[in-house]
Amino acid sequence: MTTDAFKALTVETLPVRLGKLEAMRSRVGDDIAAWTVREVGDGNLNLVFIVEGPAGGVVVKQALPYVRLVGDSWPLPLKRSFFEYHALTRQEARDPGSTPKIFHFDEAQALIVMEFLSPHIILRRGLIAGNIYPKIGRDLGLFMARTLFRGSDFHMETKHRKADLALFADNVELCDITESLVFSDPYFEAKLNRHTSPQLDSLVAELRADRDLKVEAQRLKHLFAANAETLVHGDLHTGSIMVTEADTRMIDPEFAFYGPMAFDVGMALANFWMAFFSQRGHEKAPGDRERMRDYLLGVIVEAWSVFRAEFSHLWRTERTGILYEKSLFEHQGDRLASEQALDHVLHQLFDDMLGFAGVECHRRILGLAHNADFETIEDADLRATCEAKALRFGRHLVVNRKAIHGIEEVNNLAGLIEKEQTL
Repeated sequence: MTTDAFKALTVETLPVRLGKLEAMRSRVGDDIAAWTVREVGDGNLNLVFIVEGPAGGVVVKQALPYVRLVGDSWPLPLKRSFFEYHALTRQEARDPGSTPKIFHFDEAQALIVMEFLSPHIILRRGLIAGNIYPKIGRDLGLFMARTLFRGSDFHMETKHRKADLALFADNVELCDITESLVFSDPYFEAKLNRHTSPQLDSLVAELRADRDLKVEAQRLKHLFAANAETLVHGDLHTGSIMVTEADTRMIDPEFAFYGPMAFDVGMALANFWMAFFSQRGHEKAPGDRERMRDYLLGVIVEAWSVFRAEFSHLWRTERTGILYEKSLFEHQGDRLASEQALDHVLHQLFDDMLGFAGVECHRRILGLAHNADFETIEDADLRATCEAKALRFGRHLVVNRKAIHGIEEVNNLAGLIEKEQTL
């Protein structure tokens, strides 16, 4: 690959342009004529190719200079691939085996050559199909705890964390997307918004006139923008996780930046709650998704429980940064003070997580980028009924989060809304 001006790859040009790379030839084969290339990108931003040959396969991901979902009317810098590459390397170091292996990065061409995960599928697709993955709750909980704790001032050496903070601070444009599309646009008639209409019109109007909801959403936006606590994935949801029954990998951290720990946790769990509310739309017969509903709520409980346990373990064994220093607590023979501080941190993280989960439910139904969990429900009336439940659930989390005391309480609320709430 040369350092020529950026040029988007195509199925036809990829073998010629990348055929001399050792990272490609050693894993696909020396004879580029024997390569097969498929463009499989179904996301909102990038080109993604699967390249296979006699020696195996790789994935090539290339950023485009615009938002693919919208087109070239919305320009976007190519440097997001730089942040994705650096985020993946850090996540792999902090939780080995949790991300695809990286074989090559070309900053000028905004492309990454990485491991072809097979027979993995996107988790969201598997959940829509009704598949159960027994390891996902544990794997997700461990990934969040390890990457969020080890990327923070709880653990990192100060000079390294501040250097990292400065590096990722330049991911301005993708942070702006989140700041607008997640925290503001759903709560007024923004240009790019859409929702299931006319079925949801009255509920949407009610939410957009809800003073308490809008104030809390902006408080969460304030937290997102101002609390540079750790390196977060920035877009952690069931579409950014690839799975088999035995393996879980996190992908697509191009939105990575230094922000609140609770953001990743809230975004991730919100997508399981939305999958829960979508199940009625995927039933072939009434009640045939009941096991799936129970499974999804169980994943949420396990992911949060594992996150808390692993975070607490790391607090006790790897708290080597400048926050809550052991010299003040354990080294003074006061282990109870350390546990008291941990309780405060986890309590605040839980409150913030619920708020972020609530706004994620709203933006995925009222904003630009929707979830396939709902979008694949063809019957608009049924889809709107499922979405309305998620919207009311999200509103409760955002506004009343400080009155909620545990994850089971949240799941009980979800179950109540699922059974009783209609349009």
